[in-house]
Amino acid sequence: MANQKTDSVKIIRLFLMASSAAYLIAAGLAPDRENMITGLAEILMTPSQLTRDFFAAGGMSGTFLNVALVGFVCAAMTCLPGAVVNGATIAAYFLTTGFSFWGINFLNMWPFFLGVIVHALVKREPFPKYVNLAMFSTALCPLASELLLRYPGSEEVRGVTLTGVVLMLAAGMLIGFLTPAMANHSPNVHKGYDLYSAALPGVLLGLFAVAVLYKSLGHDVPAIKATLSESHPAVVWTFCGVFFGLCVLAGWWLNGKSLKGYTDLLRDTGHKADFVAKYGPGLAIANVGLYGLMILLYYIFVNALMGDALAGFNGVTLGIVFCMVCFGAAGSHPGNIWPIMLGYVAFSFAATTFFGGVFPVNAQAIMVGLCFASGLTPIAGNYGWWAGVLAGGMHYLLVTSIPAIHGGFSLYNGGFTSLLVATILVPQLETFCKTKTERLEARKGAKQR
Repeated sequence: MANQKTDSVKIIRLFLMASSAAYLIAAGLAPDRENMITGLAEILMTPSQLTRDFFAAGGMSGTFLNVALVGFVCAAMTCLPGAVVNGATIAAYFLTTGFSFWGINFLNMWPFFLGVIVHALVKREPFPKYVNLAMFSTALCPLASELLLRYPGSEEVRGVTLTGVVLMLAAGMLIGFLTPAMANHSPNVHKGYDLYSAALPGVLLGLFAVAVLYKSLGHDVPAIKATLSESHPAVVWTFCGVFFGLCVLAGWWLNGKSLKGYTDLLRDTGHKADFVAKYGPGLAIANVGLYGLMILLYYIFVNALMGDALAGFNGVTLGIVFCMVCFGAAGSHPGNIWPIMLGYVAFSFAATTFFGGVFPVNAQAIMVGLCFASGLTPIAGNYGWWAGVLAGGMHYLLVTSIPAIHGGFSLYNGGFTSLLVATILVPQLETFCKTKTERLEARKGAKQR
């Protein structure tokens, strides 16, 4: 058993390094590769408040280079002696690299990592124990860039100053220091029904920071507005198709050149699940691939449904595909995500058709919202498809109202929406409904009688 665990850790580390290499290769193959370094420099010096598409800020090649650099740092941290490496590590890695297409860059992530290191020192515990939480601590990277580049103003970018550096380090390290305790407490709030547990500190600390740094001091919070690049469907489809296809092949090979056992994974509720530990790294990686392809097909479908199959495939879309697939090794799979997707489509159609709603299902905010509604898959897995449809619909209704409370500085906006939905819905389900397992046991008992 110990050898199997060691092998799993080695496979996950290799998988994360290979994923980082894939981003780097994409940077070298992108059509604008001659602007790779200048594009990266533009990204590092651009405020990244929601939603700032790095394709628009620094081009495709510069963006992929940024993602690769962030990915290599995260993968390297998992290689530290004593690092906790499991399904949650894959989640933390892909969530962080996914946000590196819009929000996290190679400059603004360091204060948060330093804060987690200080947390470990104060606790007198080794930092490698906190590697996953260090990656999850980066939710407020846009705030770090804001403090570095233009605080207290709201429009003009001043550039790097000593005051900006001090503010970024102080705020980022404090947030990083506070995040581990809050993230560990978060499951007590939602009972494991929101996979994005780090959204609790990611939004609440953002709310507090905006109150202290802006509203209490009389400064204006920068307006929240999306800055998006033009659509690049060929780039997005090619990268995702190749990447997730290779994941399926790698998982198939690691699982003894078969997908045996995958049907069991598809029946898993996803509640407090680690697919690496339960089904092995091969099937977990294969699920990342199959789940990722399903997500890509969903976004193609909803764009086609709204009349333009080629629209909306920008850096943000590419990022949310990877943010959404992050729990493919720790709770989400095609069997428990489809009800969430159905809920988004159904509620969007009803809202826009019958009630004058302004957010169609292919609106950028709603496409991003679905990504983080995937955190509610344990509700669909444990209570049934109808509960998943309801959870997805509730998320659709709530997600666009949350950015105002944190000034657009928290990347975990949708994950926090999932937390609110779980906090409202799960007590009702526990009070009035039975889980699928309880219903099955009740039917067995009735037959025996």
